[in-house]
Amino acid sequence: MTAPLRIGIAGLGRLGWRHAQNLARRVNGALLAAACSPLEAERERARTGLGLPASAIYGDLDAMLDGAKLDAVVLVTPTAVHAQQTLAVLRRGLHVFVEKPLALNVADCEAVVRESTALAQQHPGQVALVGFVRRFDPSYATAMDTVRAGGIGMPFFVRSQTCDRLDPSGFFVQFAPSSGGIFLDCSVHDIDLARWFLSEGGTAPRATRVYATGVRAIHHDLAPIGDVDNGMALIEFEGGRRAALYASRTHAHGHETHTEVLGSAGQLLIGQGAARDRVVLSDAHGVRHQAVQDFFERFETAFERELQAFTDACRGLIAPPLSLSDALEATRIGVALRQSLETGAPVDL
Repeated sequence: MTAPLRIGIAGLGRLGWRHAQNLARRVNGALLAAACSPLEAERERARTGLGLPASAIYGDLDAMLDGAKLDAVVLVTPTAVHAQQTLAVLRRGLHVFVEKPLALNVADCEAVVRESTALAQQHPGQVALVGFVRRFDPSYATAMDTVRAGGIGMPFFVRSQTCDRLDPSGFFVQFAPSSGGIFLDCSVHDIDLARWFLSEGGTAPRATRVYATGVRAIHHDLAPIGDVDNGMALIEFEGGRRAALYASRTHAHGHETHTEVLGSAGQLLIGQGAARDRVVLSDAHGVRHQAVQDFFERFETAFERELQAFTDACRGLIAPPLSLSDALEATRIGVALRQSLETGAPVDL
């Protein structure tokens, strides 16, 4: 494929807007050809901020699929509609990038994987990619290169966390009922990283048992939906490998994502301390550094790189870096963790 990949984006909220800007200005080989949103304010913003003509901006996905000439679609829509929209795009013979998680339940994920496998017979080379952005972060990618090169021997344990800065307004509480819970919304990234780092010969280990617990340290309004603002989880994988996860909505100093991978001959630590840069200030108030404020800042480069990888895969330049089956397994584990949190008991998979 030599012509630019014509991409339409559905969803222009916080993350969707950033994806749209990357597609419009930063991703080589991509052409942002259309956008859709049910909100007039977002459509107006697309007209003024993305350089799209009014004729290329739509009110819903079906209208965009019917009216725009596209090669691929990026879905940054509510999780509850990810599965059905992913299939709608694939049935048109188009490539699709969908934000994580693929669905809020295992059955919907399985349906997408099953039908996409059948559709692949009709559309060879069709790409379906889920947005596990940390795989595309330079630091995580370098760590994975080290693991694959045998730099820490056999990896057997992953500790990973996703901790958001405290939002005193409790904005996310409004979103929580449709998020799938803290483990499916936040820890799904850590689940994917654990499977990725613990892979052997390119094959991720199967999770066999999980246990989750948590507390409502600040946002007690989560009680009616059974969610927590700080969650802890253990995952047992086949072959004796393990992962311990922590997710928080209440970090005081900023957003902190970090991961530790322990192996038989060494260990890796990625992202500890949430440092914005390498500057450390020492004065009468102590010794400190500035922290990144949110995941947009922390993974700015990774968001661009994942869409570049999607575009390159669609154009046949690289193999897709992960599969819908990876998304299915991450959801399977996340749902089991939510069940364990609700029941207080381990869940066998």
